[in-house]
Amino acid sequence: METESAGLRRVVLLVATRKGSWLYHGDAERRTWRVDGPHFLGHIISHLLLDPRDGRTLLAAAKTGHLGPTIFRSTDLGQTWKESAKPPAFAPPRGDMAGRSVDHTFWLTPGHADENGVWYAGTSPQGLFRSADGGETWAPFSCINDDPQYRRWMGSEKDGTPDGPKLHSIIVDPRDSQHLYFAMSSGGVHESYDGGRSFSTLLEGMEVVDGFNPDEVTFHDPHCVRLCPSNPDRLYQQNHCGIYRIDRPAQRWIRIGRNMPEHVGDVGFPLVVHPRDDNTAWVFPMDGTQVWPRTSPGGRPAVYATRDGGASWHRLDGGLPASQAWWTVKRQAMTADRQDSVGLYFGTTSGELWMSRDEGQRWECVARHLPEIYAVEAAELAWAER
Repeated sequence: METESAGLRRVVLLVATRKGSWLYHGDAERRTWRVDGPHFLGHIISHLLLDPRDGRTLLAAAKTGHLGPTIFRSTDLGQTWKESAKPPAFAPPRGDMAGRSVDHTFWLTPGHADENGVWYAGTSPQGLFRSADGGETWAPFSCINDDPQYRRWMGSEKDGTPDGPKLHSIIVDPRDSQHLYFAMSSGGVHESYDGGRSFSTLLEGMEVVDGFNPDEVTFHDPHCVRLCPSNPDRLYQQNHCGIYRIDRPAQRWIRIGRNMPEHVGDVGFPLVVHPRDDNTAWVFPMDGTQVWPRTSPGGRPAVYATRDGGASWHRLDGGLPASQAWWTVKRQAMTADRQDSVGLYFGTTSGELWMSRDEGQRWECVARHLPEIYAVEAAELAWAER
């Protein structure tokens, strides 16, 4: 049996859906998958994530019929689960500011590698929370939840995405635990250099829907922001209004999605970056015509890849349906592993789980007939833990 010292690791796919979650354990070649699940059958699971610092702790952001919004925690790779003693909840209202209730936790991010037990959570409506004890208890983080200016930028709870506005894309700079990013739908992209004590907007160059003022933070709707592991100064963004890249310390986003084929456009939700090449990224476009049907363009789904930082894009649809496939992919439902030949994975709104072992050249279906897939994460474990 190979061991961790040999550098070999197995991939586990963490699949969160509208009706529960599943774990798919891959073999050494990522050709066969052993299913573990369902977990939390019937519950909405918005995000399921493994703590990379210990390789065993799982957090699941759940919305249950009898418990409401909560977070479940497992320290044995999903064999047993325990509800957080204090899940994310807004503080009582102060002064004349209206009170809010968490509808669901939408996004989970582990803290810096040097901060064992630290996690961040983004909620709907927009809220930012932190745990210092591995997800057991959560508290409001930073000032933004109750800051009058941020509350105005967040807009009404009836605004934003069809299933509610949300805070997402929480990013911790791997070089500096004090350097943080987050995004809000709606409400733009924000950055902190002081560990969350203060945040500033990062909106230059981003467009908004025609007829709205781009100077108003409320009208900015980032869908997904990703930092490049191989170059933390480069970030990519899939926005309601296109695909963007920024190279820090620049303050201005560049719309690289204009280089997508015109008949496809650059509207979508997920975005994935290569673990070792900051010029390579993948997106999954959807039909962005005026009625926004949120389906694959023309019923012909495909991943599009850039290998030159967005200067050009090419279609990757080998093995995907050639016609009459009207599903699409949500913002958390596409991911990559870190194997030598990078594996790509995505889950669809029709409950299919797809994978590619060769960076998108050829696709195959891992699972069908799941509930609508909300999130897919690729975790990697040492073979010795099997």
